[in-house]
Order: sequence, then structure tokens, then C-alpha cells
Amino acid sequence: MKNSNSLSQSHKILFLNTLAFTICFACWTLNGVLVTFLVDNGIFKWSVVQVGWLLGIPILTGSIMRLPIGILTDKFGGKYVFSILLLLCSIPLFLLPLADSFFMFALLSFLFGMVGTSFAVGIGFTSIWYPKEWQGRALGIFGMGNAGAAITTFLAPSLLNHFSVEDPQNGWKLLPVIYGAALVIIGIVFLIFTKNKKIENQTKTVTDMLQSLKSARVWRFGAYYFLVFGCFVAYSQWLLPNFMNVYQTSLVMGGLFATMFSLPSGVIRAFGGYLSDKFGARKVMYWVLSSSVVLSALLMVPKMDITTSGPGVMAGKKGTITAVTESNVTVGDKDFPINKKVEKVAESSIFPTKNSWQEVVVTQNQDVKKKELLAKGITAIHFDANMWVYLVLVILIGISWGIGKAAVYKHIPEYFPTEVGVVGGMVGMIGGLGGFFGPIIFGYLLTATGIWSSSWIFVLLFSAICLVWMHYTVTKIMNEKQPALSREMERKK
Repeated sequence: MKNSNSLSQSHKILFLNTLAFTICFACWTLNGVLVTFLVDNGIFKWSVVQVGWLLGIPILTGSIMRLPIGILTDKFGGKYVFSILLLLCSIPLFLLPLADSFFMFALLSFLFGMVGTSFAVGIGFTSIWYPKEWQGRALGIFGMGNAGAAITTFLAPSLLNHFSVEDPQNGWKLLPVIYGAALVIIGIVFLIFTKNKKIENQTKTVTDMLQSLKSARVWRFGAYYFLVFGCFVAYSQWLLPNFMNVYQTSLVMGGLFATMFSLPSGVIRAFGGYLSDKFGARKVMYWVLSSSVVLSALLMVPKMDITTSGPGVMAGKKGTITAVTESNVTVGDKDFPINKKVEKVAESSIFPTKNSWQEVVVTQNQDVKKKELLAKGITAIHFDANMWVYLVLVILIGISWGIGKAAVYKHIPEYFPTEVGVVGGMVGMIGGLGGFFGPIIFGYLLTATGIWSSSWIFVLLFSAICLVWMHYTVTKIMNEKQPALSREMERKK
């Protein structure tokens, strides 16, 4: 009975943790919709550079502050850290309607961006309530709060339009107030209905707790999370202009496709936790990184048209050109057929299509030698990069990353049971920085290559690096633990 009551208490904490994180994640991504609305409607005359900073500042704040917040969670427990975080972050949201300049908006965005650190709090506070065999599922369910971004994507634009019907200039100011009120409500609920719990006999100083960051394992987990979370956040912003530029979709359809990438990736995280508990986080990460390599390799092939040399026509004997037509070249009394160019109607196809023809390069009465070129060959290859195939691949890699997010955090309480908050905060910080720097990297690659799919080349290379790094580490550990077996396997190769 005691175990049943304990598990019931754990489930209640998990539910409140997930609810709070969902609302926090919705607030964390608020600027993506709000700033775009304010600029598009001429309420603020911000430049493209200023808009970029306003979109990135909350992501950056919520990323770099995860480490200190994780340390506080390990030190004092999640109940008070989470409650105070929720209540304090509501203040800049209530003040946001008073912002009348870029500087004020940026400052308040910096402050409410602290809600992004809620992930570090929730990871530490959730893991401590569950036994080892439950932690993967629990952390996966908690991580479903990523879907809070979809709440903002779906609801915020409609609310902004509704609020602006009667007051186009000031109607938007009600939205941050609603978000701030939601933080206050969940903060009070969290404070009243949760029970504090922290690592037993936690007497480590901050310096002692930071010692774990010297472990290469922390940075390896951070690299995994940079891929599965950082690139997920980056593509949540990058896919909309990608679809609009490459496939000429509308803003609404492009937004829908971007949501089809982000929503399943957030929801599937709980299933990733279950898989990590059942099969082990390492096996799951092997699958995730391998699938990321394969899918990004398919996605990196751009929509393109290539014209290259094709099979030509050469003289079979020495002689004089006696006749030249569009479909035939005659050398002496021997005819050589020429393939004419046939215009093909462009149509959506999954596989590349080709069109080959020949162009005559000789003239009548010209003397030619044996094997001399009579007509050069031309081949045109068209690859449509079918939009629906592209969308399916994008959704699949998003699902893979969603599973990977849970698998990464399944590792942490196993290897760092007394430093979950600090290590989880560090790994989360690295992943969050991926979300901040990802679009910047993608932008530079697009500028340098002129190819939208160049971002997938980066993902392919980074996925391969993570996979090789993990395999090298696993192999090294196995060789150290079982040297006799390793030598036997070497002899059998």
C-alpha cells in the first residue's frame, strides 16, 4: 500500500510538472508569433535584424540559464524553484504591453525567456520521484511539454486577430497578460499541491557539483541533445520559409506543415521514454542517430535541374556528309539517326526523370573521319524533390529526434544520480544553444551555397559525428571491461 501511495504521489508530481512545463514552453515561443504580428501590422517598425534578435533572445536566455537553475534544483528541491520561476517570469509578461521601444521589448523578452529554464527544474524534480525502471517513461512524459510550442502556433495568431478587431493598435496587449496570468495560476497551484523533495544527504557545494561537468560523457550527451533538441527547435522556425521558398506554399500551409513536424516530435517523447526503459537508452540512441543519418541524407538532395553530356552519334566510317536533317545525318550512303529533343510536360514525380537528345555538330559536304562526332548528346535530369515525400521525411526525422530527446535524458540519472539537475541543466543548455545558433548556421549555409537543403548536409555531418563518437565510446568501454572477449573477437575477424 505504501508503494502504491508513493507512486500515486509521483504521478501527481509528474502531471503538475508536465502541465507547468507545457505552459512555460508556450510562453518561451511567444515572441515567434507576437513579434511577427507586430511587424506585419506596422505596430512597430523594427528592422529584420531587430526582429531576429527579439526572436532569439528568449531562446538564448532560457538556454544559458539552465545550468544555474539546475544547480538550484539539486540544492533546494524543485517545488520552490519551479514555483518562484513561474511567478517571477509572469512579471515581465504583465509589463510587456507597456513596452514602447525595441530596447524595452528586448529587455522584457530576456526576462520572460527564463521560463525556458523550466526544463532543467522539471528534469531534476521528476527523476527524483521515480525509481530507475520508471525514469525513462516519466522523463519522456514530462518532455511532452515541448508540445506547448504547438499551443502558441495554433492559438496565438487567432487570439491576436480577435483582440485586434476592435482595437488594431493595442489589442495585442491582452495576449501577454493572458500568458502571464497562466504562469501565476500554475505557479500557485504548484506551490500548494506539490511536495518538495531533493537529493538525500545533499551536502555538496556548488564547486563540487560542477565537477561532474569535467566528464566527457556530459559533453557527449550535450552533443546528442544539440542534434535532437537544438535542431528540432531550429527547424521549427526554419521549415516555414523553406516550404514557402522551395515549394511556393502559402503562409498558412507552410505553417501547417511546420506544425506537422513539431507536434508529433513533442508528443512521441513519452514513447521514447518507454522504449528507453524497455530496451535501454543506448540502443535507442543507436537507432535515433542512424535514422537521422539516413533521413538527412535523403532530405539533403535538393530540388534541381541538371543538364549534362549524353550519348552522342559518331561516324562509323570515313567519308563526306551528303545530307543533314533534324532526324538524320548521312555519311556517303549510310544514314545515322538523330534523336530530336522532345519537350516533356513537367509533372510531380518521386524519382528523377531524364530527357536525352542529340544536336548535330557537322555540316553538309564536310569530310569526316571514322569515329568523328556527328551529333553531341545532351541529357537533362529533373528532380522534383516531391513536396509530399519531403514532408513525410521531415515528419519522420522529427519523430526520430523526439524519441532521441527522451533517450538522452534517460542516460543522465543513470550516470549522474546525484547531479541530475546540474548535468541535466548543462545538457539542456547545449541543446537550447542549438536552437539559437541553428537558424544562424542554416542562414550562412544558404547564403554560401544558394541551396535550401544545405542545412540538411549540416545535420547529416553532425549526426554522423555523434554516431561515430557514441560507437567509439561504447566499443572502448566494452574492450576495457572484457579484454579477453575483445581479443578473442579480434582473432576471429
